[in-house]
Amino acid sequence: MRIDLIIPVYNEEEAIRPFYAQLAQAIAALPYSFCIYFINDGSSDDTPQLLHEIGRGDPRVTVVDLSRNFGHQAALTAGLDLAEGDYVISLDGDGQHPPERIGEMVNLAVQSDYDIVLMQRAEEGELSSFKRGTSNLFYRMINAIGETHIVPGAADFRLMSRAVVLALRSMPEYSRFLRGMVNWMGFRTVILPYHQPERLAGKSKYTLRKMLRLATDAVFSFSLVPLYIAISIGALFLLGAVIEAIYVLSLWLSGNLAVLAPGWSSLMFMLLIVGGTLMIALGLIGIYIGYIFKEVKRRPIYLVRRKWSQGDNE
Repeated sequence: MRIDLIIPVYNEEEAIRPFYAQLAQAIAALPYSFCIYFINDGSSDDTPQLLHEIGRGDPRVTVVDLSRNFGHQAALTAGLDLAEGDYVISLDGDGQHPPERIGEMVNLAVQSDYDIVLMQRAEEGELSSFKRGTSNLFYRMINAIGETHIVPGAADFRLMSRAVVLALRSMPEYSRFLRGMVNWMGFRTVILPYHQPERLAGKSKYTLRKMLRLATDAVFSFSLVPLYIAISIGALFLLGAVIEAIYVLSLWLSGNLAVLAPGWSSLMFMLLIVGGTLMIALGLIGIYIGYIFKEVKRRPIYLVRRKWSQGDNE
C-alpha cells in the first residue's frame, strides 16, 4: 500500500533537516511504500537547496518548487494534485505535526475503513493568549454563520483516502479553505487528538495578515450570512422610517405639527448611521463580487517552477 506525504514548507531552513530526520525515523518501521512530496512555497532562504540535498539522499522524496509564495492552502493543493497514493497525509514541516502519529493514522483508516483521519490539537493551553483567543473566536464565528461545521483545533494535519483526494481535485475554487472543503464533502471521518510539540526551530510564518486572509476566505466561501446581516440592518432602518412616517402623519392629522421642532444634530446622527450602514452593506457585496471576479478569471491556484526527484528532472 502506498502512502503519500504532502509537506508544504516556506523559509524553514533551520527546521527542515531535523524534521526530515524525525519523519524518516517515524516511517522507517512502517510496512508501507512512502512517497514524500516537499512543496517549496517560494522560499527565499536556503530551504530549496536543503530540500534538494535531502532528495539526493532519499529516492522517496520529490521536491516541488512553486514559482512564488502562493500560500499554505495553494501549496497543499499542489501536493494533492500530484499525489497518487492509496492514502495521502498532509502535515507541516516545522515539527508541530508529529510524524510519529502517521502509523496510527494509517492503521485507524485501514482497520475501520475511514476516509478521513482528522488530527485535533488537544492542548489549547500551550498557545499564547492572543492565538488561543483569536482561534476560539474564529471557530465560534464560522460554525455559527457557516453551513459546514469546522472542528476546533483541527488544522491541515489529516489523512485522506484516494476518493477524498479525487473529490478535492474536482473542486477547483480559487480562494481555498481546505478544512472547510474536506468537512463539506461528508466522507466518513474520525477525529484523533494529538499533542502539539514546540517548533523544531525558527518561528511561525503564519502572520496575523495571513490568518486574517484565511479567516476571510473561510467566512466568504462558506457563508452568505454577512449579506443577510446587511439586509436585516437595512430592514430595521426601513421599519424605523415607517414608524417615523406614521408618527409625523399622526401629528399632521391632529394639527400638532408645531411639536416637530427641527433638530440638526438628530438629522446628522441618522444620516451618519444610514450612510455608514449602506457603506458596510455595499462593502460586503463588493467582497463577494471580488471573490466571483477571482473565480471567473480562472487563473491557476499555483504555478510550478520545477519538480525534481532522483527518478526525473522535470
